[in-house]
Amino acid sequence: MSGMFCRHNRLTSKCPICSRELEDNLRAQAPTRPRATTARSTSSSSGRRTSSTRPRGVVTRKLARAADDGYRNALVPGLRATADARRLAIALTDAAHRLDPPGPWEDVHTEPDLEQATLTAFLHALGEGEHARTIEAYQAWAQRAGSQEAAITGEPSWTPERRFGRVFERLALPGFNRAARFDLLAVLGAAGRYPLAADAVHFVEDDATTLAAKRLLVSGDRMLLERRAKDLVDASEMPIGAFDKGLAWWGTPTEPVDMSVEPNPGIAAALGIG
Repeated sequence: MSGMFCRHNRLTSKCPICSRELEDNLRAQAPTRPRATTARSTSSSSGRRTSSTRPRGVVTRKLARAADDGYRNALVPGLRATADARRLAIALTDAAHRLDPPGPWEDVHTEPDLEQATLTAFLHALGEGEHARTIEAYQAWAQRAGSQEAAITGEPSWTPERRFGRVFERLALPGFNRAARFDLLAVLGAAGRYPLAADAVHFVEDDATTLAAKRLLVSGDRMLLERRAKDLVDASEMPIGAFDKGLAWWGTPTEPVDMSVEPNPGIAAALGIG
């Protein structure tokens, strides 16, 4: 793993000489959080990504329970307003576009060295802040397998979905939360670096995605949430990976959603907002 061992042949984060350099180097090389710098692309009527980004000044609506207008849909029992359903459809459409090849992080897709590309994706997913403990745990996790590639690839016979689920579980490291783990694997798959495809939303903690799902799908039981999310995935024919960011964006009041764009036809039909 590029950057795992220092010149003294120790884990960089454990070396008394190099550990201080680790934090400075990571601050210098850590990519900016993509949600802060990469605008979610607008959508055409066909639901496909276009090259333009949302213009400044577009009027957006922030989530504050819309008035009940009689909207009802068994797939989303928590919704009571068409405006909320449309916001959900657009947020999911945006999230699906984000995972279109080559994914949101160009440096992960174009970096020729797989180990460095994987580390870059990890740093993107981890985000800003003091994360020495998480980085150390990640380095040790990769070292046990021999490399990041070996740790993420696992068994060559695994399907992309099984690989996603197994590695997601194994990446339960200190400070590496559900959203970061999911995003790392989803984006590595979108960039074509590993055969990875989300097998579930993996509701394992009360983050923005899970809280939104509880409201939308009217359940606090995580197994039931997974089943209801899968029903919506099947009805909409959207990738399940889109439901990670999509639900979080929909359910966060401060997240702007461009209500002027057309949602993916599949999710629009499933929600009955065609």
